[in-house]
Amino acid sequence: MRSVLRLVYLPVLIFISFTVQAQLVSGPMLGPVELRTAKLWIEVKPGSTAELWYWKKGQLSAAKRISKKTNADQWFAPLQFDVVDLELNTTYEYRFLINNTNNSKPTKADGSFTTKELWQWRKPAPDFSFLAGSCAYINEPPVDRPGKPYGGDSSIFETMAKEKAAFMFWMGDNWYTREVDYYDAWGLWNRASDNRAAPVMQNFWKSTSHYAMWDDHDYGPNDIGVNYILKNVSRQVFMNYWLNPSYGMHEQGIYSMISYGDVDIFMMDDRWWRSADNMQDSVNGQPNPDKEMWGKQQIAWLKNALLYSKATFKIIANGSQVLNPASPFDKLLNCPAEYYDVMNFLNDNKINGVLFMSGDRHHSEVIKVNRTGAYPLYDVTISPLTAGTHTFNGPEKNNPYRVLGIDEKQNYGKLSFTGERGKRKLTVAFFGVKGENLGEWSITENDLKYNR
Repeated sequence: MRSVLRLVYLPVLIFISFTVQAQLVSGPMLGPVELRTAKLWIEVKPGSTAELWYWKKGQLSAAKRISKKTNADQWFAPLQFDVVDLELNTTYEYRFLINNTNNSKPTKADGSFTTKELWQWRKPAPDFSFLAGSCAYINEPPVDRPGKPYGGDSSIFETMAKEKAAFMFWMGDNWYTREVDYYDAWGLWNRASDNRAAPVMQNFWKSTSHYAMWDDHDYGPNDIGVNYILKNVSRQVFMNYWLNPSYGMHEQGIYSMISYGDVDIFMMDDRWWRSADNMQDSVNGQPNPDKEMWGKQQIAWLKNALLYSKATFKIIANGSQVLNPASPFDKLLNCPAEYYDVMNFLNDNKINGVLFMSGDRHHSEVIKVNRTGAYPLYDVTISPLTAGTHTFNGPEKNNPYRVLGIDEKQNYGKLSFTGERGKRKLTVAFFGVKGENLGEWSITENDLKYNR
């Protein structure tokens, strides 16, 4: 009889397990983990119910549950969960259960996270690292352009999933919209959902926290800006597929900030207010005030945020490059009214610790621009993760502003902050698809200070 029962129940259990897995589209993904809170994300099939169970490591019997339902009429069903009232510097485990009709409790964890330590006023800033990269193209042959696939070796995400890092910073072109996506809302939602569900990326989503800003390809068509007719839809998609702490202000843009240890990262939105690239830079020999990349609202926020910041390193991150005078492509310098406004502000207020980060270019490099009577400014570009690469050529072949360059290689960056107070150091290491070291550059906090 027992053998007969086993034969009856085994197919039932297999069917239940398959059904639950079939309702999972992608995830889980870990978002920001703060001192007493954490954000998690998952996408399920519309009409499903998802439960997040979480508990202190080793205390599964005390697990707590958060449940959310989705509407069967939705096109897509990404879900965001806020876990609150956690303890400081404590490791928690979690598991998602989908369509848990028999009210089961979890027996194992999907993943874990550790809340931040309250170091302020108690000890020196912690040493830590984060990952960074841009331009993640996942091939879809039926709708991609003919010829050689544009997306490269996506196993880079498996390599990155093995890194020990506080978080991953996605610096734009985090997915690539295609012609089939540009001008309908469903297409924009579908592109984000399809990219997020790539099997090769699933371990990476739960391996560390994720933050993101956008550039043109995950905003809309190539090089588009303020004139994009579906910009509001694109913003809603972005807000549903990432877990940033905020998204612009007054329902405009997606700019925000990451604060970790003694580092502040100002994530700029280079698309929402962006003028057409072929708008004249200058009028009658003067910078054209109508040509914008960041817009007045965002620049006002950035200035106030920089003045408020007490961080040792203040990183201004942008999809497009900021500096690089040798580049014939888009950069903040092509909007000279904004560029010189920001540069003069930094100088007038003697803001220490500033450097820039960017993606977009399909190569990685460190650009150095000297300033009279002030410390040099640097722009650290990290690209591409999987999209096409190229060779340095034209005016950039022997760029005199470049202090380190990597072309023709997929890569990601790892930024590490180390050292005692007053002698903090930033090291940027570049790694290839299999984790091979492609180059390294470093700078100290004292290299980014005004002489007072």
